[in-house]
Order: sequence, then C-alpha cells, then structure tokens
Amino acid sequence: MEVVTNLNEIKSNIRQACEKSNRNPDEITIIGVTKYVTIERTEETINAGIKNLGENRLEGFLEKYNYIQDQASWHFIGTLQSRKVKEIIDKVDAIHSLDRKSLAKEINKRATTPMDCFVQVNVSGEESKHGLSPENVLSFISSLAIFENIRVVGLMTMAPHMENQEFLRDIFKKLTSLRDEVRSEQLAHAPCKYLSMGMSNDYQLAIEEGATHIRIGSKLVGSFK
Repeated sequence: MEVVTNLNEIKSNIRQACEKSNRNPDEITIIGVTKYVTIERTEETINAGIKNLGENRLEGFLEKYNYIQDQASWHFIGTLQSRKVKEIIDKVDAIHSLDRKSLAKEINKRATTPMDCFVQVNVSGEESKHGLSPENVLSFISSLAIFENIRVVGLMTMAPHMENQEFLRDIFKKLTSLRDEVRSEQLAHAPCKYLSMGMSNDYQLAIEEGATHIRIGSKLVGSFK
C-alpha cells in the first residue's frame, strides 16, 4: 500500500484521538520509522509529507542519511553506544534514548551546539527494555545541568506490545505525570515539553494521554526490506 494512503489513515486516527482528548492535531509530530524499509520507500515517505524520520541502528541510519541527508529531520530512537555518538552527532536533530551519564558526557563532548535529547524511561519495568526507572528520572535530569550541550526536551518510553489497553494507558499516564513533575522544576537545561510515546499499535492511546511525538513504522511504511 502507498505511504500516502497509510498516512491519511493515520492522520484521521490522530484527529479522532485529539477530539477525544480535546487536543489540537498540530501538536502531534509523526516520526516515520524507516528501519525496515529501503531508501526508495523512505523517499516515498518524505514525498508523502513526513519530514521527521526515525532510525534505531547506526548502520541503517548512516546508509539512509548519506543518500537523503537534510531532506528530513533525523531522530535516533534506538539504544546508542557512547563510542558511536561521534558518528551521528552532526547528523541527527534529536536523540530519543538518553538513559545514562556516560552517554550524556559523550554527547556533550561531541556536540558543537545543544543537542535535543529525550530521556528514556522504562515505565513498564520490563527487563528487556532500556531506560531509567521512573523514580530515578528527576535526579538524573537534574544531574545533567553540568553539560552545556545537553538539552532535555522531553521523555520517551516504549510500552509493551499487548492488547490490554488499560495497562497501556496507565503507562502513558505515568510518563505524562513524570514529564509534568520535571517541568515543574523549571530547569534551564530541561524544558521537557515533549512526550515521545506511542507506536503503530498504540499511538491513538498515547495521544489521548499526552503524546507529542509518535514513532510509526509498519502502519506507515510497511515492514519490507
């Protein structure tokens, strides 16, 4: 199916979710996750109107970036090893997986201007997922004040892939509450306005609970190579 057709359906679902939660659809940024598709499919995604792309593997990101470059704003959404920061730092617009001091130190060292970062939170507590425990988020973000090139623009989480909507909704609510707690601190280096949460299977719920950035892969671009 064409990306533009998928995008129209997603936009319709976004409007419905925003109506239910009394929000403006313009508040929602769609990040097209292109990790499983070709450069050609990625170009089709851009041509359909998606200007924010997400990659979670260094090799896949560099392959697409070298071809597409600044036709899109790039979001690195996967686990990032400190030693690989130097390979992406001048190419991405945001990093969605800041979860440790050593990574923050490397980003700060390599960046020439403040880098927009989302702090990753493991709200569900799953051992298979990366991210900080919710109770450690505020102290971690506070500790980043020493890094002049780190700007915490929001929080990110990955919810479990499941059908239990109330469980998923609770996870999104918890991240929203945590974001509000961080914002209330009015930290100069951490405006923390945004919430990167919701993927192909749960983005409508995430929007209803406050998501500002949704990361959509299969429902937008498919999952073929």
